[in-house]
Amino acid sequence: MRGYAAIGLHSPKTPENIGSALRAAGCYGAALVVLGGERPKRLKSLGRICTDTSRYYRHAPFVLVDDLRDAIPYDCVPVAVDLLEGARSLFDYVHPERAYYVFGPEDGTLGKSVTGWCRDTIYVPTTGCMNLAACVNVVLYDRAAKRRTLCNG
Repeated sequence: MRGYAAIGLHSPKTPENIGSALRAAGCYGAALVVLGGERPKRLKSLGRICTDTSRYYRHAPFVLVDDLRDAIPYDCVPVAVDLLEGARSLFDYVHPERAYYVFGPEDGTLGKSVTGWCRDTIYVPTTGCMNLAACVNVVLYDRAAKRRTLCNG
């Protein structure tokens, strides 16, 4: 099946969150992982994140930028993933062929500075909020399941 998924992480809270999101990206074959915001710049070594046990940063582009908007791949649909009023439920969401999913930090929200340039805003229906890596896993799994592109299935 054609197309790809890329993910952007907006000011992730900890290196463990970044590593676990990288691991999820590897599990579901994300084509690109982008870190943006101030927090990632303060980390000493992004290449030694213990929760990225697959070392996915070595197998796909892993980019650090000031603004996630600067890293949207050409002709790719930016999709904000956040618990926001007006967001569409993942249950009914039809994923774009080429998607750039942007995830916010666990202790905050994306805000208009990010959602303003995203074509879609979606949320994962839960009774509480999930951590960053769990959200990345669920969204990428949903995409794969709806497109029937699971690696081992």
